[in-house]
Amino acid sequence: MTNAVFTMSESSAYDDQPELRYHFPKTYLRQVQLALGDGIVYYEPRRDDGPSSSGGRQAYFATAFVDRIEPDERRAEHFYAYLKNYTEFDCAVPFREGDIYREALLRKDDGSTNKGAFGRSVRQLPRNEFEAIVQLGLSHQAEPWELTSGVNEDVVPEYVTRPIVERLVSRKFRDEVFRRHVRAAYDNSCAVTGLRLINGGGRPEVQAAHIRPVEADGPDTVRNGLALTGTIHWLFDRGLLSLDDQCRVMLSPQGLPDDLDRLIPSNRMLRLPAAPELRPHPTYLSWHREFRFKR
Repeated sequence: MTNAVFTMSESSAYDDQPELRYHFPKTYLRQVQLALGDGIVYYEPRRDDGPSSSGGRQAYFATAFVDRIEPDERRAEHFYAYLKNYTEFDCAVPFREGDIYREALLRKDDGSTNKGAFGRSVRQLPRNEFEAIVQLGLSHQAEPWELTSGVNEDVVPEYVTRPIVERLVSRKFRDEVFRRHVRAAYDNSCAVTGLRLINGGGRPEVQAAHIRPVEADGPDTVRNGLALTGTIHWLFDRGLLSLDDQCRVMLSPQGLPDDLDRLIPSNRMLRLPAAPELRPHPTYLSWHREFRFKR
């Protein structure tokens, strides 16, 4: 087993969904096989948007573990790598900062970028470089309320000194990262009601809800999350409300208890993050409607 870099762009022609699967041609099969069972980091390249080619962060943005590899039954000589323990970074990590390259193989002896190596969509990554990238990506500094809160779900100091891999496979650690990212994406406000409540210690009252829950193989990605007040979270988990693909609130014909429908805005539109890549993914919304919503 070895670590690797998987290059992934939202504008790619491949059938990628980074929290679940990575689609690749046979050219990279051996490199992906070497990473089977081990950790990878996702890299977003510069997008080819025309002459300027200025799009794309040119940075590492998430990590995951390769769970299995299966052939693409619809496209010859193509494969899927299925992922687990997907964890989004707190901040994207640039591939280069000054003379420092996060991947040594991307640097030529004269200090310039090795474009040949850069052009490979899957690259092997030494363990020390993998750990350094992940450490930089998960560099969140705990807020004062996180260190003093009596609520166990938000207290994570015990993980600070743990090895990277041990942290990444920990359910508690990934839960904390998921909560933090979902709350930040929705500005600590409820996506349905718009309520934004912060207690006296600075702790946001809004909760991070999985659309497709963890026990049903739902990943810890903002695209599978919603920031909800406790009451709306309860209604959502019990299928008394759901969302269509346009993120419009759907209410169960069974009705809401105690006239709680008064909490739902008249236009029933979800309050969405400004960044499209942070908004609910149709795959997870469809799952919730099929398996949770009480029609």
